[in-house]
Amino acid sequence: MAFFKTIFSKLKHGLDRTREAVVSGIRSMLLGKRLDEQLISELERRLLSADVGVKTTRRLVDHIRADFRAGKMERGDQALEYMKAELKRLWPPADRELHLAPEGSPPTVILVTGVNGVGKTTSIAKLCRTLRDQDKTVLLGACDTFRAGAVRQLEIWSERLGVEVVKGQQGGDPAAVAFDACAAAKARGVDFLILDTAGRLHTQDPLMRQLTKIRGVVSRQIPGAPHEVLLVLDATSGQNALRQAEEFDKAASQNGAGGGRGVTGIFLAKLDGTAKGGIVIAIKDVTSIPVKFIGVGETPEDIQPFDPESFVEAMFAAENG
Repeated sequence: MAFFKTIFSKLKHGLDRTREAVVSGIRSMLLGKRLDEQLISELERRLLSADVGVKTTRRLVDHIRADFRAGKMERGDQALEYMKAELKRLWPPADRELHLAPEGSPPTVILVTGVNGVGKTTSIAKLCRTLRDQDKTVLLGACDTFRAGAVRQLEIWSERLGVEVVKGQQGGDPAAVAFDACAAAKARGVDFLILDTAGRLHTQDPLMRQLTKIRGVVSRQIPGAPHEVLLVLDATSGQNALRQAEEFDKAASQNGAGGGRGVTGIFLAKLDGTAKGGIVIAIKDVTSIPVKFIGVGETPEDIQPFDPESFVEAMFAAENG
């Protein structure tokens, strides 16, 4: 129970800006108040300002408005509880766990991608720390051979976390690094191989084709790999993150970068740095890609597996709750 409280407290703290900027206002606006048309319209405006998403906002508000007009919902407290319950139900029991290699056939290969500046390398460090805390062995592959300092940045994290990095020459072939990393992972018998790739936009065809090439090399070295293709998104970018999720998944699927599956999961970084935490809901609004991890701070420990119930409760929690 103490561990759960610690996890919830960190998540609640990570959502402070969202709660302070938007959700606290919604709570104070609704609690102890009688519903009316003006209040419902204001609720709609505030949900949209939190980047909850047009489709979900409209569905929530339309139901509240219909129940109010039918005399089934009279108080703001009822509207608040209804919203919380509905938001939790947005994510039915689904595969939010990492896809793993078959038992007895390691390593599990995780390919990590995303645009420059989203916090991709830091997110890899957080994921690495989580796996190490579970007593898993991890090897990193530095397939971002283009950005100056990218390999060194990954090396710094690896030194702190006690894992090794397979790297190549600056400006070299990223697929060759992936090949070497797979060979090393198999030879050393590690549990997980995490491949960092160059930051790219979905519109950059050469880089998308490069991602396809890396995937092909990996799948030939390790059947069934990559087992997971994680897209790192920056929560502070709001609607831009939403568009990246849509377009990147489309581009990855068309290019076969996810083994025909496109992106298999999202790591939503920098959630603690934004007042638009509702972007998690908006992503669900427009794409079927599951959010698997959220970053709620700057240290390697500040990572949470995404759990809808805990997320909604933390977002709507009272300040002293």
